[in-house]
Amino acid sequence: MARQRISVGGAAMLIPNFVFLLPLFCLLAAAPAGAQPDSRAGSGGSAPPPNAATAPATPIQGFVPMSGKERTQWYLRSTAGAAVGGSVLAAGWSTAWRTPQEYPTTWGGFGKRYALSISGVAISNGAEAGLGALWGEDPRYFRKGAGPGTGFGARMNHVLLSAVTATNRDGNRMPAYARYIAIPGSSFLQNDWRPESQSSTNEALLRTLYGFLGRMSANAIREFLPDLRRKKPQSAPATFPPAALPRN
Repeated sequence: MARQRISVGGAAMLIPNFVFLLPLFCLLAAAPAGAQPDSRAGSGGSAPPPNAATAPATPIQGFVPMSGKERTQWYLRSTAGAAVGGSVLAAGWSTAWRTPQEYPTTWGGFGKRYALSISGVAISNGAEAGLGALWGEDPRYFRKGAGPGTGFGARMNHVLLSAVTATNRDGNRMPAYARYIAIPGSSFLQNDWRPESQSSTNEALLRTLYGFLGRMSANAIREFLPDLRRKKPQSAPATFPPAALPRN
């Protein structure tokens, strides 16, 4: 299999060439889905408004199906987010515990572990975005948000359930078939270039588990972080200008 040498943090490693073709695969697979006319469109070629009587009721208010451009943007954003977040943490943790043991606990070893992590994310995200376009599977996470009857438990249930489900073109929940293929497929494909200690079936299954746990963690951040940002500390009552002191 043809491979490409890359260098991260001064560490060189070989990655199969097909990894670098995933963005192109994502674009090509998403384009037909984005170009398809809306099935709810009338004879005039325009879709009825969301509140029209002919529009199906959906659990997501104001839902609009994902376009090909938005699908590509999701791929780029989610992969870039991992590049500066999750993959950095994963590489740091693995370096601290020296896993895989074939890599040293140096900056060079950190670079190799980082390349392993981000290549897996690129494969998984590319496959999920591209395959999902074929049958209208929307990989985006939609917040439940705080409100009447949506306590912490209900929101956490939504976070966990959304890790293994997706949204179809009508805005209804569906099994995340593309994700079921993408995460395990990426985990097993990595056996081709990972060190021997991490190229077994058990290691691939463990990476699959970590992939879904990572999706749950990302969902939790998207669900609750906006609430924390909106909470501003209460400012103390203004005391200036100071009150005049009583005269003796």
